[in-house]
Amino acid sequence: MTAPVVPAAPAVAGDMPLCVRRDARGVVTLTLNDSARFNALGSEMLAALQQALDTVAQDDSVRVVVLAATGKAFCAGHNLKDMAAHPELAWYQQLFAQCSRMMLSLHKLPVPVIARVQGMATAAGCQLVAQCDLAVAADSATFATSGIHYGLFCATPSVPLLRNVPVKRAMEMLLTGDFIDAPTALAQGLLNRVVPAAALDTEVEKLVQSILQKPRVALAMGKALVYQQRELGVEAAYQLAGQTMATNMMDAAAQEGAQAFAEKRLPTWKQ
Repeated sequence: MTAPVVPAAPAVAGDMPLCVRRDARGVVTLTLNDSARFNALGSEMLAALQQALDTVAQDDSVRVVVLAATGKAFCAGHNLKDMAAHPELAWYQQLFAQCSRMMLSLHKLPVPVIARVQGMATAAGCQLVAQCDLAVAADSATFATSGIHYGLFCATPSVPLLRNVPVKRAMEMLLTGDFIDAPTALAQGLLNRVVPAAALDTEVEKLVQSILQKPRVALAMGKALVYQQRELGVEAAYQLAGQTMATNMMDAAAQEGAQAFAEKRLPTWKQ
């Protein structure tokens, strides 16, 4: 029986910069909740995200993370007003180190992370989309690495952007700062799916449902492998991949899957 669709970005009350919600299936939804500032990644928002991600990383019952947002913008990146108010190298270094740590935490989570993009994603907000494992966007969403308009090359956003889209496409975004629309972002590889805004939750839920049907251990091993081997030469990548598959096959879920295949039946996972 198909589980009911769980809205990814409910109305959120109060002053919390981040709303954390979890359902009975182990799906954790992190909703950026500072729409008045376009969900900018200030120190408070970054700290809230980091705490939530650290908690998820330690919880073996979590299966999927959905990253959502309230308001018209998904995330406008860093708050340039705050940055202008602190013209100090140490302050900037701390901010970008804090942001980089959070981005890497998304990368290192043992569960898939799906970006649910309902609006504009600029600079570090575009970086946030690129850093997630999967991304579903409303057809009205827009994307830009717009720092160059203000004299700031989007260096840290370039890291995951270049690992999502072809180099010349990434360079055009980084050098011009111009917006691309959701269909263009889909064609270039930044997104997995683009749908009308009214269908956004349904489309995210389709991915969630598919992931929930797979063994958590295999997904965790696979996610780690994909990102590790991407940074290696081909011979080292094959060595790492082969070792990962051998280790994966020793897991009870893979053994059950192989047995089910041999017996021409559906596997029964023990989560």
